[in-house]
Amino acid sequence: MRLVETIEEMRDFSDSARARGRRVGLVPTMGALHEGHLSLMRAAREKCHVVAVSIFVNPTQFGPAEDFAKYPRNLESDCALLEKERVDLVFVPSVEEMYGTGAITWVSVEGMSDRLCGRSRPGHFRGVTTVVAKLFNIVEPESAFFGQKDAAQVAIIRRMVRDLNIPVSIEACPIVREPDGLALSSRNAYLKPEERKSALALYRSLQRTRELFEKGERDSAKLIAAGKREFANEPGARLDYFEVVDPDSLAALTSISDRALIAVAGFVGNTRLIDNVLVNP
Repeated sequence: MRLVETIEEMRDFSDSARARGRRVGLVPTMGALHEGHLSLMRAAREKCHVVAVSIFVNPTQFGPAEDFAKYPRNLESDCALLEKERVDLVFVPSVEEMYGTGAITWVSVEGMSDRLCGRSRPGHFRGVTTVVAKLFNIVEPESAFFGQKDAAQVAIIRRMVRDLNIPVSIEACPIVREPDGLALSSRNAYLKPEERKSALALYRSLQRTRELFEKGERDSAKLIAAGKREFANEPGARLDYFEVVDPDSLAALTSISDRALIAVAGFVGNTRLIDNVLVNP
């Protein structure tokens, strides 16, 4: 496994792979890797000849009061996991390498970036799409792999790729969960034991809503109300949003007649967590 820190080295690696007819798959991450990330690398290995993983804690997607400074960084243990997954290259640029001095250009997907997490975290998705566009420009992968847990991010990146004619296939991989249903997240490391129990409110609220959907309920307001009631049963968790939206546009749905995304976000202590399920009549 090769570890590179500069854009030039990363481009040289990708150029060499493509010159040999090798399909490059990219898994963008912020490190603090867990089984959810590793599942993306396995998916990339199945579809691509060469797997590149980026580890970059992107400052532009964090708000002023968010956890950029304390976001978990474990490069040594991350690399040990990547070795076991037979990753070919790890790209670990510095902030200076990625943004240079005085960068003023942004990539923003208007009309979508202020929905779901974008409403609660102004500027978050602008930071995400800017850094992902940079990574696609540097690595030039044929495919890029993201987790379905970040469903809004996936939808926004897909729209960016379509609108900017970026020749990369966006692959969304299933959410990986703990045995009790909690979606894996690097931020789960922040949770104290009691908070860990409270965090299950997200999964329970989604499960309750899906049960009603499977019994035939299609009215979004009723589904949302049921999810919120279930969430409210956990005093250790505070709801941010619970919504039913179109999985491609993230626009709110009044009723479900086709594929729909049921998404929830909440705070457990000081930790913000997200989760979702896809449903289809």
